Amino acid sequence: MQKILGYVRKACEKYNMIADGDNIAVGVSGGKDSLVLLRALAEYSRFAAQRFTATAITVDMRYGGADSDFSAVSEYCAGLGVPYIILPTDIGQIVFDVRKEPNPCSLCAKMRRGALIDEAQKAGCNKIALGHHNGDVVETFLMCLFNEGRVGCFSPVTEYPDRGQSLIRPLILAPEKDIMSCCRRSGIVPVKSLCPADKHTAREEMKSWIADRERTDRGFSKRIFGALERSGINGWHE
Repeated sequence: MQKILGYVRKACEKYNMIADGDNIAVGVSGGKDSLVLLRALAEYSRFAAQRFTATAITVDMRYGGADSDFSAVSEYCAGLGVPYIILPTDIGQIVFDVRKEPNPCSLCAKMRRGALIDEAQKAGCNKIALGHHNGDVVETFLMCLFNEGRVGCFSPVTEYPDRGQSLIRPLILAPEKDIMSCCRRSGIVPVKSLCPADKHTAREEMKSWIADRERTDRGFSKRIFGALERSGINGWHE
């Protein structure tokens, strides 16, 4: 966890993600990234220069119309001393049963984010933290380039001035392999995803392509990430 805390601290300081008095809603899907992020922020709050609190929020997609079992996440949050909210939604049914989206990820992400922002506001949170890591940054950049013909990526910090909220990504400097290692060493057990499209998405294809490229071109991902930081687009900087 110390290595992850180093990445989180550096990202938060570099991009001014956290300020005194923040109440941060951490989007917790139950996957490895969000669980590690939650623990990292809970621990970081004990020694950070800024005083802040965290609240965990899970947007339950309710695939097939049934509530998901997040009892393990509830116990995890209790162990960290972090308040936990589960928000039941019909997003799973809308995306897969009603709309029957052939490429569901974009719509699903927008609906989940909207629900998370609304619930965070109700909970009195002024910031929302998501668990995107270094690999997600590179994947998104290349997907924008190859699939949409544009240079872009999500920002380290996204402002929602009309809502009085900000979206932060404290894990953006952390490689996925270090997050996986943290899970193993810390005994963090992710909840299995029930998404029908899990492991069969455009992002998974890009992840596989990057892994293949790394085998013959070591440092490829690191150079892409560095180029993005130097470009200055979407709030990124060195």
